[in-house]
Amino acid sequence: MTKIVVNENPPVHFKKNWKFCVGTGRLGLALQKDYMEHLKLAKEAIGFEYIRGHGLLHDDVAIYREMEVDGEVRPFYNFTYIDRIFDSYLNLGIRPFVEIGFMPNLLASGEQTIFDWKGNVTPPKDYEKWSDLIKAVVSHFVERYGIEEVLKWPFEIWNEPNLVNFWKDADKQEYFKLYKVSANAVKAVHPDLQVGGPAICGGADEWIVDFLNFCEKEKVPVDFVSRHAYTSKQPNKVTFDYYYQELVENTNMLEEFKSVRGLINESAFPHLPFHITEYNTSYSPINPVHDTVLNAAYLARILSEGGDYVDSFSYWTFSDVFEEAGVPKAQFHGGFGLMALNGIAKPTFHLFSFFNSMGEERLYRDDSTLVTRRPNGTIAVLAWNLVMDKGEGYEKDVEFVLPVTHADVFVKRQTVDENNANPWKVWKQMGRPRFPDKASVETLQQVAKPLIRTSKLKTENGKVTFQATLTKNEITLIEFIPVKDETDTYIGLDDSLITSY
Repeated sequence: MTKIVVNENPPVHFKKNWKFCVGTGRLGLALQKDYMEHLKLAKEAIGFEYIRGHGLLHDDVAIYREMEVDGEVRPFYNFTYIDRIFDSYLNLGIRPFVEIGFMPNLLASGEQTIFDWKGNVTPPKDYEKWSDLIKAVVSHFVERYGIEEVLKWPFEIWNEPNLVNFWKDADKQEYFKLYKVSANAVKAVHPDLQVGGPAICGGADEWIVDFLNFCEKEKVPVDFVSRHAYTSKQPNKVTFDYYYQELVENTNMLEEFKSVRGLINESAFPHLPFHITEYNTSYSPINPVHDTVLNAAYLARILSEGGDYVDSFSYWTFSDVFEEAGVPKAQFHGGFGLMALNGIAKPTFHLFSFFNSMGEERLYRDDSTLVTRRPNGTIAVLAWNLVMDKGEGYEKDVEFVLPVTHADVFVKRQTVDENNANPWKVWKQMGRPRFPDKASVETLQQVAKPLIRTSKLKTENGKVTFQATLTKNEITLIEFIPVKDETDTYIGLDDSLITSY
């Protein structure tokens, strides 16, 4: 049995950088009812502050249009849909982390697209018109929401330009040109607006060095650096329905965070904020790992330690209302989302919810445990038992010895594991119905909730001892809540008189 003794050492602040932002499918999906219902649930349970997604300038949002007046073609900027989308976000108390892209077809220099919804990834054919578009969009945001609000919004230029899928030929110099024009256009609206990039994926960190050197040499504004992080290897099998990959150790992602932070520190801009604007296990929206308990247990350490190195890291994504690989073809299809279709919480949703319950004072941390304290004295313990091997067993026994200030504590333990809050497993037991009927959906919603166990413990010498067995890939939140016993206020109370048949 592992014994963890938490002493009253000076506490460390627990950084909740993991909840700063969350990813979304393209912005046009926010016009769907299910999408907004899922976002509301995520905001209430987890408290994300910002949301980032592709497609601000994609044609389905319809911002850039052209009209002919007296034989002259002129741009027309249509803000009908983007106003509805951003209004909906702000009404929920979540701000946009604005990704500027992809290219409107009427401004595109080519026909190369990505995703089932055909986001154009070519440079503008007219950079002056592109600059005017950016100025118009940002100015509209300022006019509608006020400069004090929009000053809180980061503006990120493009998405993964180091990949030929996302930026024609992965042309670095052309991206730098796009960035310079775009950043200057944003700053032309107000010099204090935040702009940054280069939003690259992993494996190309020389882009970050070259990007910061470019910004220094050309005197181009940059207020933050952004990058993405995934931990899956190349696929070992791809089918019509699924994309299978092995995962590297989760510490690899933390090492990437640390390494890039070091590159920024060594640049001409050592104090720039560093945002991971996408991360997950697999980079595929049809990898079943996203639906599993393993996914939650794997990411727990990253949420616990990632804030040591980055100013934010944005989980990709909050919902399976997502169409990069087309409209989802089944209830569980390996989607990125914390929420599955039909409002069913996945295990990773609960991981984030558990982290949101942690206190601001960090009392203890190791590679599978986090202990914090809330202002009211509650001790919150989050523990996980990651098992990446196939097979049965792999239980772990742990004894916690914790500091408390009250004589009695109420203990509430919530558990997510292979047999609890695992709707994917139940769905498989049902026969993997692609489009489950209402009764099946209701069952999946019911089983998607964590197991809850409670007890009451007495303290000894300012300590409470609690033993727990963690099953394979379990994540568990154990709260030790001070008890104010009011039993004596009930006159004539005698539970022994309750009749038993």
